[in-house]
Amino acid sequence: MAICFDNFMLVLYERIIYIKQTFSTMFIIKRKDFFRQGNLVIFFFLLVLTSCKSVKLQTFEFPKPVDTNSKEIAYQEKKIYNLSDLYFADNQFDGARLNNFELVNDSTLVATILPENEPINSSPHYAFRLWSSAPAEVYLQLNYPTNKHRYWPKLSNDGTHWKPIDSVNFKVLTDSSKAQLKLNITNDKLWIAAQELNNSTHVTNWAKERANHTNVHFNVVGKSKLGRDLIMLDIYVGSPEGKDMVVIFSRQHPPEVSGYMAMQAFVDELLKDNRLSKDFIKKYRILVFPLLNPDGVDLGHWRHNAGGIDLNRDWAYYRQEEPKNVANYIVNTVKKSKNSVVLGLDFHSTQEDLYYSLSDDNHSVIYPFKDYWIKGIDNALPNYTPADYPEPFNQPITKAWFFKQFGADSVTYEIGDETPRDFIKLKAEVAAREMMKLLILR
Repeated sequence: MAICFDNFMLVLYERIIYIKQTFSTMFIIKRKDFFRQGNLVIFFFLLVLTSCKSVKLQTFEFPKPVDTNSKEIAYQEKKIYNLSDLYFADNQFDGARLNNFELVNDSTLVATILPENEPINSSPHYAFRLWSSAPAEVYLQLNYPTNKHRYWPKLSNDGTHWKPIDSVNFKVLTDSSKAQLKLNITNDKLWIAAQELNNSTHVTNWAKERANHTNVHFNVVGKSKLGRDLIMLDIYVGSPEGKDMVVIFSRQHPPEVSGYMAMQAFVDELLKDNRLSKDFIKKYRILVFPLLNPDGVDLGHWRHNAGGIDLNRDWAYYRQEEPKNVANYIVNTVKKSKNSVVLGLDFHSTQEDLYYSLSDDNHSVIYPFKDYWIKGIDNALPNYTPADYPEPFNQPITKAWFFKQFGADSVTYEIGDETPRDFIKLKAEVAAREMMKLLILR
């Protein structure tokens, strides 16, 4: 309460000086007359007490609370699988997921894929390398003993450049607990994965490259449960003090790579050498957290962090290291630099492109930004109709946290797993431009 009172007195003083300076050319204000205006002082008092809500990190209650205390996870054994000195597979790289590898007959191989723990969202990630001692045509089955297939396989010869498998060489079997790939393999390693691999090293390199931009600052804001860096880009021109703030999240869920790609294109649009982008980053401060779950990404998890928890359910009590460190950093930064968070965007992937937004009874500090923003995206992409799903606050997810902690507008930006990669980039660029056009007019 002492901190809030100090802030109240400081802000009250600043507001009084501002009003005197602003209106001194229009009115002659006598000091004692000014302070007789009790209603005005009460108004400022209530205004500052409201702003005190965001001075420190708050906890929240939700209709459907989630237990985010750590749970045990199963670590996959990292190894090379050798089947009769003929076929080989391995999971010895960051982002891999392979729990067993077996030979059914001379031409049929089975890769077993298990989650880090259960219950878990149905998003079975897989990633491994396959090769043979002599050229061979094989049938590779993906076996999910506790789940069903989701991701269309991607193939690579180097782990960097990827392409989806041709549909004539892939099918999902009857009960969806198995899928089958027809492959030609040699002694050169073939990478097979649910989505393009972008492990923590890749994301860090991407972030550091962006930090070569004059107005981008690379920071480490804390550590994950297993000690990996939680990285952040801080974007602003001149001083960050007093600027309204936009916060961007990505990769709370490890396999959601298409959402990460959208975040990349979105941020790159903010940094372009054009009038709109330059004016925007002069006016706003942008915090970008491109990888909130580095442990889960590098461990090849389906959904959870190293604590066995869905991080996008831990934005009420912050029991996991990642939300705790990130949330505290944002709140402390806002307090230190007198920023005001006006918008939070959280990039994810699902089966289709859509937006989860605030329900109409929750009016953010920039209401009705979201309606105009999505309409702008719609108008800019003639062959695309955005799907907006306003939701009530039932669970402790980031969308609710941004609003409850800061009064900010908030959108969960979802991209389909198999949305064409060129359209992911195009739509994100359009979304960034439409956001800048709207916010720059505030």
